[in-house]
Amino acid sequence: MRERAYKIALCQMTVTDDKEGNLAKAAEMVRAAAAAGARIVCLPEIWNAPYDGKRMRDYAEPVEGPTFEFMAGLARELKIYLVGGSIPEFDGSSTAPSADHSSAAAMYNTAFVFDPTGTCIARHRKVHLFDVNVENGVSHRESDLFGAGDGPTIFDTEFGRLGLAVCFDVRFPEMFREMAAQGCHLIFLPAAFTLTTGAAHWETLLKSRALDNQLFFAACGPARNPDAIYASWGHTTVTTPWGDIAGGADERETIVYAVIDPDYANKIRREIPIGNLPTL
Repeated sequence: MRERAYKIALCQMTVTDDKEGNLAKAAEMVRAAAAAGARIVCLPEIWNAPYDGKRMRDYAEPVEGPTFEFMAGLARELKIYLVGGSIPEFDGSSTAPSADHSSAAAMYNTAFVFDPTGTCIARHRKVHLFDVNVENGVSHRESDLFGAGDGPTIFDTEFGRLGLAVCFDVRFPEMFREMAAQGCHLIFLPAAFTLTTGAAHWETLLKSRALDNQLFFAACGPARNPDAIYASWGHTTVTTPWGDIAGGADERETIVYAVIDPDYANKIRREIPIGNLPTL
């Protein structure tokens, strides 16, 4: 392993209706990943709550709520960077209609990043909401639940500059080209794809974004829970700047590991120069 290379871990955990149980499972998996040498650990999309539109507000929390503090404490305890998947986040500064048409705090599908001191160094509110209607397939309107964020999220670490997006954001390549142009060599994507779109597009999209931008792409999904209302595709995957799969899973609960080497991204950018991407 080269000096600049480092190990990441993606926790494909099973999510249930029990928030405290979800936090306990996340802690178990993140600790196991840190013990295995991972310097950056990622959780999946909406991991502290079931993906159930009728109940999502019951699980939502403000910034610096219990789940936020839990993630900060875990990063600080283990001295790792923690990409905290995403959770339903209340924003007390703005309002949106609730299910009974009264005024309520706006809610976002939000990912946080914590550094080894437990400091929150990034917050990404999912920009592109999953409003789709696939014939003979999935029909969903995420905009009925969440407000939208306003752009790409980039954060700096001792390993270099990294990017963060959430799930449906992956279908909008301009967001990732901006991250690459600003010097990101790795992008994290907490994502709970459906069975329909996962089977059709998951691996193709992840390879495409890695190849488009000659960087590493790490997508972390929840494990498939047969008892849940929403069945996630799972298949957590890390793709390389060459389009190879550096680590992957099926639908079952597991931790996916990969070694990230920024110099490998530089090598690919030298060999196949596209878009004047910067040296990392």
